[in-house]
Amino acid sequence: MIKREDYLVRIRPFYESDLVKVIVGIRRCGKSVLLRQIAEELQEKGTEPDHLLYINFEDLEFGMLQTAMDLHRYIKEKIKDSKKYYLFFDEIQNVEDFEKAINSFRATMNVSIFITGSNSRLLSGELATLLSGRYVSFQIYPFRLREVCELKGIAKEQLTEDILLDYVIWGGMPQRFQFQTEAETKVFLTDLYNSIVLRDIVQRNKIKEVDGLNRLVEYMVTNTSQTFSAVSITKYFESINRKISTETLYGYLDGIVSAMIMKKAVRYDIRGKKILMRMDKYYLTDTGIGSIKNTGFKREIGAMLENVVYNELLTRGYEVYVGKTPKGEIDFVAIKDGKKEYYQVTYLLAAEEVIKREFEAFSHVADNYPKYVISMDKFDFSREGIIHKNLVDFLME
Repeated sequence: MIKREDYLVRIRPFYESDLVKVIVGIRRCGKSVLLRQIAEELQEKGTEPDHLLYINFEDLEFGMLQTAMDLHRYIKEKIKDSKKYYLFFDEIQNVEDFEKAINSFRATMNVSIFITGSNSRLLSGELATLLSGRYVSFQIYPFRLREVCELKGIAKEQLTEDILLDYVIWGGMPQRFQFQTEAETKVFLTDLYNSIVLRDIVQRNKIKEVDGLNRLVEYMVTNTSQTFSAVSITKYFESINRKISTETLYGYLDGIVSAMIMKKAVRYDIRGKKILMRMDKYYLTDTGIGSIKNTGFKREIGAMLENVVYNELLTRGYEVYVGKTPKGEIDFVAIKDGKKEYYQVTYLLAAEEVIKREFEAFSHVADNYPKYVISMDKFDFSREGIIHKNLVDFLME
C-alpha cells in the first residue's frame, strides 16, 4: 500500500470543513484505501477512534442500511457527545435517497463528511440540489506510473521499457499488482469490467441488450483516441448484422462515461477560445480494460501512449480538451488555474516527416503558452520554442 499523496494534499485543507467531501472514481481505483488513509491521518492528529465512523455499503455487515432513514437512525445512535465526528461513507450510491441523510447530518450535527461513489452521476440530481455550494469534489484515478514505481520500489533510473509497456498495456488498477502473471491480471480485469457493466451500467440504466453494449465498448476500445462519429458506429453495427438507433447509442455512451470506463474529451477551438459541442474523443480511464476488451485487433501503440498522457494530465488536475486549429488538430489542450499547455503525443520521432508533422501542429497557435511534443525518444528534439520530452521523464515528474 502507498499513500496517495497526489489526492491527500488536495483533500487535507477540508478535513475540518463542514463542506461534504465527495470522492468519485471508477470501481477499484483506490477510493476505499484513500478513505482509510484520511481516517488514519485524523487519528494520528488525536481524533478518538470511536469518533471515526466508517461504513462500506458493499459490505454485507451494513446490508440493513437500505434507505436514508436507516442510515440516519444508525448514525444518530453512534453519536454520543458534542465533539466532532468524522463520517466515512464508501459507495454510498447503494443507499436509497442517501442525499437526504447526508444533508441532514451536515445541517444538524457536528460532523465532517466524506463520501465515495463509482458513478459520475453522484454529483448530479438531488445531491447537487440539496448540497448546492456545500460540497467539494475530487476525481480519483488508477495509479500513475510514479505510484507504480513507488509500490514496486523502483527508482527512475531502474525503470525499464518492459515495466513501462506493462503499465501502458495493463494499466494502473491498484489490485492488479497483486498478481504475478498476465493470465491472472486478465482474469482480474475481466471480472472488474463485468462488475462495472452489470452494476453501474446495465442495472442503473435498465439496459436489456447487454451484448450490444459490449460490442460498443469493443468498438470504442479499438478506436480509442479517434474522433467519435455516430454514423461510423452505426455502420460498424451494420457490418456485424446488428442495428442500433442513435438514441440507444447515446444512451450506451452515457452509461459508459457515467461508470467512468471512458472519459469524453471535447474539442476546444484554440483560435476562438471556446468549447465545441461535437466531434468528441473518448479515452479509457484505465488502459488495462482496453487490453481485455480489444478482442481480435492489434492496438496501435501511439494511441495507447496518447491515452496514458491524457490520464496523466487529468490526474495532475488539468481540464483536458482536444485542440482544434484552423488547419488541423492538437492532441491536448490542458488548462489549470487559467493557464494552458499544449501537447502532441507520438510513439517515436523516427523520420523527418513525423518530426515535421508533430512540431508543425503548433504552427497555428499564436499564444506563448508552453508547447510540448512527447515521445519515447531519448534524444532531445526540442526546437523553435517547442519542448520535446521523453515519455518516461514526463510521467515521472
